[in-house]
Amino acid sequence: MIEVFRTNVNDQMNAAMIVSRIHQNFVLYEANFDLQDCDRILRVKSLFGEINSHDIVNFVHTFGFHAEVLPDQFPIEDTEIETTHSLL
Repeated sequence: MIEVFRTNVNDQMNAAMIVSRIHQNFVLYEANFDLQDCDRILRVKSLFGEINSHDIVNFVHTFGFHAEVLPDQFPIEDTEIETTHSLL
């Protein structure tokens, strides 16, 4: 399982420190940042089982940063758009 978080981490040094600490404290998780993304993405992958998102959010917060789970977004298919327009 992979969970994606929006953060306010803004530099590589802090990102590397948080990733290192995640790996030390959550040994079944792999983490990485995408600071080029507008949401400064933190991706956390579980090597086994579910990810406790609440724990990750609180953990990032202990370093003075904000993190929140990004909701899953699914593309709308053309058939759904056509159906919606035909109902109007």
